[in-house]
Amino acid sequence: MVGGALQIAGLLVGGIGMIGTFTVTGMPQWRVSAFIENNIIVFETIWEGLWMHCIRQANIRMQCKVYDSVLALSPDLQASRGLMCAGSVLSFLAFIVAIIGMKCTRCVQSSWQAKGYIILMAGLLFILSGAVELIPVCWVANTIISDFYNPVVNVAQKRELGEALYLGWAAAFCLIAAGAIFCCFCHCCEKTRSYGYSTPTHYPTDHQHLHRKAESSYSKSQYV
Repeated sequence: MVGGALQIAGLLVGGIGMIGTFTVTGMPQWRVSAFIENNIIVFETIWEGLWMHCIRQANIRMQCKVYDSVLALSPDLQASRGLMCAGSVLSFLAFIVAIIGMKCTRCVQSSWQAKGYIILMAGLLFILSGAVELIPVCWVANTIISDFYNPVVNVAQKRELGEALYLGWAAAFCLIAAGAIFCCFCHCCEKTRSYGYSTPTHYPTDHQHLHRKAESSYSKSQYV
């Protein structure tokens, strides 16, 4: 019961991280226009994402446009696009592998030891996808903070951290947590299995000892 509940908890946390990864990859709020100095009244908000940039004006509908070329992006956003796609694929594979390796799944006729290895693989994939997602999120956040405090950068070109970055950190944490849950579950199963295989040592009782002694004395009397 405890193992099944632990598996379900890991699957739910991993599913939340996977959905969050998909959402972060498509969100345009990676970089948000910063309003500093004399920009008290805001008439325009600029969002920059991995696939498009959006402009939202006051009392006007938001307009979004897909980037014409990958070269139009900054180097950190170019790398982030590929890493986020890789993280999305890895999280999806980890989720599918975790479903196959759960105790309640009987789609394949495999032993509990094989399912343990499948669960371990799912945990490692979850951790890997979370680490891959952390790289672009932290890279873009570091670039934004560095440009914000750089006096050489024009005020109009400075940006702030968008909602996608905060959601990316949360999604990466869920993926890593799910991977840790599955790996701990596999480790606990290995320890339980090793204890189950070790048979206790049976020491001879007094009755068995006397019986063996009587047999040895009887065998000696036959030779006399």
